[in-house]
Amino acid sequence: MDSEIIQDFKEQIIYRLDESVRMITISFDQLSEEDIWKRFNESSNSIGNLILHLCGNITQYAISSLGNLEDNRDRDAEFSITDGLSKSELLTKLTATITKAKKIINTCSTAEYQRKREVQGFNFSGIGIAIHVTEHLSYHTGQIAFWTKQLKNKDLGFYDGMDLNIKNNDK
Repeated sequence: MDSEIIQDFKEQIIYRLDESVRMITISFDQLSEEDIWKRFNESSNSIGNLILHLCGNITQYAISSLGNLEDNRDRDAEFSITDGLSKSELLTKLTATITKAKKIINTCSTAEYQRKREVQGFNFSGIGIAIHVTEHLSYHTGQIAFWTKQLKNKDLGFYDGMDLNIKNNDK
């Protein structure tokens, strides 16, 4: 039973990671190279910074911690960069990072999902790490979508062709 629950957990986490990548890709399709590095004010980060930050966070939590590899993250650098990577390079970096994370998430044992470890000063189980990575990616995906809508003044059509008014069917 535990193995079935863990397998379903892994599948749901991976589905959510893929959904965020899909939405970020749609957002990127609407943006110019210049848009990627715009900062709306001194307190905000560019979309480029958010992508670098996501890669750093996913690497630190899922790849390094859950994957039992060395943590080499330089978090401050993720926010100090102001250009230098294209849309394509950023999306490739994000996709490659998430692909590595998904492989680790998918191959992690039940014991690794239960084991506690310290990341960024927080104490998480492997399950907590997978949840953190998913919700953190989702949070910043929403920010990227919001900035894109603000810049382009248009709906991004994440769910075009789907009827989202269908009622729940718990049968």
